[in-house]
This record gives sequence, structure tokens and C-alpha cells, in this order.
Amino acid sequence: MSKLFELGDRYAKQSTWEDFALTKLCLFSMGLAAGMAVSEKYKKFATVAAGAGFAVSYVPLMVRLLRVATGQEDQQPEN
Repeated sequence: MSKLFELGDRYAKQSTWEDFALTKLCLFSMGLAAGMAVSEKYKKFATVAAGAGFAVSYVPLMVRLLRVATGQEDQQPEN
């Protein structure tokens, strides 16, 4: 598993914002296709789960982005 994480780190270091944008678009498209396949019985659960997943991932990303944009990220010690 650690080799997989190392590969991901190397890929991220060599990627540009365009690569990450394409990745996000691809994941969005996959999620949209999966959401269309959910039966009516489970649509509400799927919507709540997707919303929770979005909030849990988006909020920390935006907090970090704001820290980088304001220059506070440079002052944070690395773990």
C-alpha cells in the first residue's frame, strides 16, 4: 500500500492544475453516472451520503486554499 501512496505523491508532484482539473471532471462524471443508476428507493440516502462526502472533503480543501492564498500556510509547521 505504501508503494501506491508513493506513486500518488510522485504523480502529484509532476502534475499541473490542468491534470487535477481533468481528474476532478472525470470523478464528477463517474459520480453523475453512478447517481443516475440509483433506484428511487435509495435516492434520498444517496443524496445525503453524497452531500456529506462533499462537505467532509470540500471544506478542508477550501480552508487550506484560503490559508495558502493569505500566506498563512507558509507559517504552519509540517507534521
